[in-house]
Amino acid sequence: MTGGTRRRPRAARRSTVAAIALMVGGAGLIAVNTYASASETNETDQSGTTRLAAGAAGSTVDCPEVADSLPELSEKALAGVSDELAAMDTQVTDAYQRLTRMGTAPGAGEKVKGEVLDPLEKSRAESIGRITDSIGKSTGERPSGLDDLAACEVRTAPGGTTGNGSGDAGADGKGSGDKGSGDQGTGGDGGTPPAAGGENGNGPEATDFVDIRTVRPNVNRAPEARSGASRGSFSVDCGVNENKNYNTDNVIVAPGVTNGAHHTHDYVGNQDVNAFSNNDTFAAAGTSCDAKGDKSSYYWPVMRVQDGTQEFDQNNDGGGKEGNVGKILTAKQAEIKYVGSPTSKVVGMPKFLRIITGDAKAFTNGTANANAHFSCTGFEDKVQLTDRYPICPKGSDVVRSFAFQSCWDGQNTDSANHRSHVAFADANGNCAGGFKAIPQLTMRLVYSVPTPVIANGQVKNAYAVDGFPEQLHKPINDHDDFISVMDQNLMNQVVDCLNKGRNCGAGTPPENGNGAGKGDDDGGKGNGESDDKGGQGGNGGNGKGDTGNGGATEAPAKGGTPNGQDEAKGSGGFGDEAVKSGGTAGADAPRTESTVASEAQRAQSGANPDTSASPSAVSRPEGGEDQEPAGSVNPAPQAEGSQGSLAETGSQLWPAAAGALMLCAGLVVLLRSRRHTARR
Repeated sequence: MTGGTRRRPRAARRSTVAAIALMVGGAGLIAVNTYASASETNETDQSGTTRLAAGAAGSTVDCPEVADSLPELSEKALAGVSDELAAMDTQVTDAYQRLTRMGTAPGAGEKVKGEVLDPLEKSRAESIGRITDSIGKSTGERPSGLDDLAACEVRTAPGGTTGNGSGDAGADGKGSGDKGSGDQGTGGDGGTPPAAGGENGNGPEATDFVDIRTVRPNVNRAPEARSGASRGSFSVDCGVNENKNYNTDNVIVAPGVTNGAHHTHDYVGNQDVNAFSNNDTFAAAGTSCDAKGDKSSYYWPVMRVQDGTQEFDQNNDGGGKEGNVGKILTAKQAEIKYVGSPTSKVVGMPKFLRIITGDAKAFTNGTANANAHFSCTGFEDKVQLTDRYPICPKGSDVVRSFAFQSCWDGQNTDSANHRSHVAFADANGNCAGGFKAIPQLTMRLVYSVPTPVIANGQVKNAYAVDGFPEQLHKPINDHDDFISVMDQNLMNQVVDCLNKGRNCGAGTPPENGNGAGKGDDDGGKGNGESDDKGGQGGNGGNGKGDTGNGGATEAPAKGGTPNGQDEAKGSGGFGDEAVKSGGTAGADAPRTESTVASEAQRAQSGANPDTSASPSAVSRPEGGEDQEPAGSVNPAPQAEGSQGSLAETGSQLWPAAAGALMLCAGLVVLLRSRRHTARR
């Protein structure tokens, strides 16, 4: 009896211990799953790159743009000023990274002011002083007002609650500035910034995406072409950067400064573009363009999908060190086309003309110079987004579009702010202030992008355009850069093609001649012009009809032979060396200018810069009362939708489910053990 009495408590204790072990293990699985899903704290991944805390990254550093307040400068003065402007970009990047490391603990406001904003203001003031001195030596007059641009503030990304979580960051203690959009913080401690999302913690977040099918159509018609318009187009094929020509320099804004862009660019066209390139190296370089007379540089920020891929720049400046992470996507298509003016003829671009369209800092600078356009194939003529990345339906690809400034001051190839020497036409397509219409460069980049999945306010498989880290990968920052390096002969062809209303260049079929033979009863000769690929001859006339002349400037393709004349009776046929007859008349080709070009012109013509594609007009929250499908020709929706697939959901939840089962099993064992002991 005594031995049996001792064994029973020992068995009960074993049952109790086993029950507690099951409960603790189950609770641990649940906790680990919850922690992994939240990802709220800083951590270091396998590559050694420190990920930024999402809460900290919900705030950013907002500084006035000094470049926009500079007077016109000589080339010599501009070089020194550019160095200081690039240094100021680095100062802001460093300050932002210090901010993200601090987090948003109570009382952080004074710490942010003392350790981030005050040192930043001091370094900016020193740079501004050197800029002022340089301008004073060059022009004999020191610019006023630049000193007021030294101070910066901390602002909360749109979507946060009241308060910026960083205390009295600004001079007046306010959170958000008066630029940009979204909720504004009111300063002081304790504000709750939004989760900034993104693989590296600085964006994009779920609110930066929208299902394009929920956005109402917002694309307006282009201005009507008038008499004397240049209705043609000229396409160039320079590839999609298949050879992986990348760098993080910015030769226009920061010449001579390594990593002047703080993000990675794709380069097509000119193959010798970096911080140290100049006009001489541009002229001597090779090109990826089919037309070897086009050594122009076309470059844009790369797009990445944040899928955990360790890219070549994962641990480099401009790459992972500055929050630009994930797999770099190469565009499926890079359509580059020059189009004419709806109101006048165009003049040729000067060689080495520099143009930047859009603003890489639009999130903090505001939308005055923003020119981002995102859409999906099948939706481009209906919806263009400026401040949201589109989630495209199954079978539809993401499209980035750009329309560059189409008016030039007639003198300068660049300016101090890299903008004032060129301008957009007004809402009617006119160039103002004595500016001249030039061929308008348009680009269309098409990407096959894995679909982002949004659930519980978080985005998985996000994609984003590279940018300055403090811009939080917002889509409004998208921009494009261009340096014109066409030889004179090719530029003349572009101008002639546009002004004569023809569609020319890469990928365009041979065209009908523009000259129509005027036949009477006795017939007449039809003279057709063509581009360098040859074309079709003019109309050989009616009645008896004489010969049609197909005028080809170089080797004939399908089209006319050089001054080839052939006898033909009746009405003329084609002026082709294989067809012994006259040519058919060529008519003015319809204008095929992208609607994006007209949107950009209207958006930046001087009135409301966001008239037709503003954030409020374009990107409405899902479920809004004024929403409707973008059109009736939408591709079929994707199977996963915005909630993720069943398989994904299961893979995310199984640890928590197993933990719950273990917890319940432990409770059952514990209760049974207690009942068994009580009966004894």
